[in-house]
Amino acid sequence: MSLSIIKPGLLDTLQDMGRNGYGSWGINPGGVMDRYAAHVANLLVGNCKDEAVMEVHFPGPQILFEQNTLIAITGADFSATVNDEVIPRWQPVVVRRNTVLQFSSLVEGARCYIGVHGGYCCDKWLNSYSTNLKASVGGWHGQALKKGDELPFKENTIYFAGLLKEDSNFEVLPWRVNTEKVYRWPHEVGFIPGNEWDQLSAASKDSFTQNNFLIHPSSDRMGYQLSGSSLTMDQSVELVSSAVSFGTVQLLPNGQMIVLMADHQTTGGYPRIAHVISAHLPKLAQLRPCDTIQFKRMDISAAEILITAQQKELHILQRACMDHLNELVC
Repeated sequence: MSLSIIKPGLLDTLQDMGRNGYGSWGINPGGVMDRYAAHVANLLVGNCKDEAVMEVHFPGPQILFEQNTLIAITGADFSATVNDEVIPRWQPVVVRRNTVLQFSSLVEGARCYIGVHGGYCCDKWLNSYSTNLKASVGGWHGQALKKGDELPFKENTIYFAGLLKEDSNFEVLPWRVNTEKVYRWPHEVGFIPGNEWDQLSAASKDSFTQNNFLIHPSSDRMGYQLSGSSLTMDQSVELVSSAVSFGTVQLLPNGQMIVLMADHQTTGGYPRIAHVISAHLPKLAQLRPCDTIQFKRMDISAAEILITAQQKELHILQRACMDHLNELVC
């Protein structure tokens, strides 16, 4: 085996980019909440960006590595340590066999990701490794990780022991990712108007863009419930259930809102007043209960420029990381 769970965290699951293309069957996509962080975790260790990663919430798990391996931790800062020595985020780290990774304190963010070179050997269902807890499929036997679970890695061809100094528990490799642009202004989230935006009253439109909204403590991977100024429609209408997506903002009958997240349902009958832009979903995914959100209206062309730039940077990162790893192997 390659790693074992000494102590489980709050909710540790194996996830990839989601189970896409099955919405017509009523199967929600699931997958990681912060796709950017998950992509980077994979690229830093030389995987394809769609490989499965471990999604971790705080309190985090204690993990024993049973072989030398290359890992990367991205996303939230939970003060990760290996044998009580601090290791960095957003940077590849070679860890020695029989060392323990744990997370000592919550500094910022809601969830972090652990990528390992080669990827995890786990269950695939409908072309995805993502864990669906309700259906008990995908990931590690369709469930959250628990004490005693032993997760094997896929095969790799790099001799990691040769990269470790004799007296060190780990070795930080000398390249990292600058995430300043992606997570800048973490509480400001861009949106484009939804299908029912024009049915909002003028006062509600102003309230939506000018006020802050609080993420309710009952929020989860399915959706963030928001508390704040009550919004109203110009007239009451009944809608036919229509398709929704990650980032759709729905207006509830009580005037409050919910932002749909990774485990969202496939259709909904509440007014879709807005959609969070794709480039800002990583920021949204790292907000915690009782954090605030301020919505900023954007047009589609500006949103497309942001996500295109983000994707270009990931392609450049993928090539750079592979070049660095090939240099080490040679």
